[in-house]
Amino acid sequence: MTSDRSAGARVPPGQRVTEKFPVLHYGNVPGFDRQAWDFKVFGLVEEPVTLSYDELLKLPATRIVADIHCVTGWSKLDTVWEGVLFQEVIKLVDIKSQAEFAMVHCDHGYSTNVPLEVLMEDDVLLAYRYDDAPLTPEHGYPLRLVVPQRYFWKSAKWVRGVELMAQDRLGFWEVRGYHNDADPWKEERYA
Repeated sequence: MTSDRSAGARVPPGQRVTEKFPVLHYGNVPGFDRQAWDFKVFGLVEEPVTLSYDELLKLPATRIVADIHCVTGWSKLDTVWEGVLFQEVIKLVDIKSQAEFAMVHCDHGYSTNVPLEVLMEDDVLLAYRYDDAPLTPEHGYPLRLVVPQRYFWKSAKWVRGVELMAQDRLGFWEVRGYHNDADPWKEERYA
């Protein structure tokens, strides 16, 4: 890993640029059964929605280029992702007025919490492709949340649903001492 002076303000304090894409996760990589897999939007919505993988793939696709920053200290610049904007997915439900937070639920009981206003930003994506190829299982296939403006643990792998909530609730790593907001520019690594 090396420092990249040309990156300038793109690299938050305490981070170093890498060309590699380290694989970090808790637990085993889950299997994927396309026929049984589904994605749910539930909680503070008028009616929950469940999508099959094929239905999710039919939603409008978007490609983003984003810098990503891991709490362990690496940053990878100009990563290319393709998938469905969170804004597009949330159009499928009528959100109740008291919804301010979301819990992103994933395989193996993993979860991460994110304020709804953060998820509604223009670069938050439910990705199924990375670097112009299908996302690999180690990096979250079949579906990964990408939240570029937060440390990368908020970009949860193996996403299965989003629960909208009125009150914030801590996710998997947040319960274990990671910072709730995870802003890399403020070095919000740990609580």
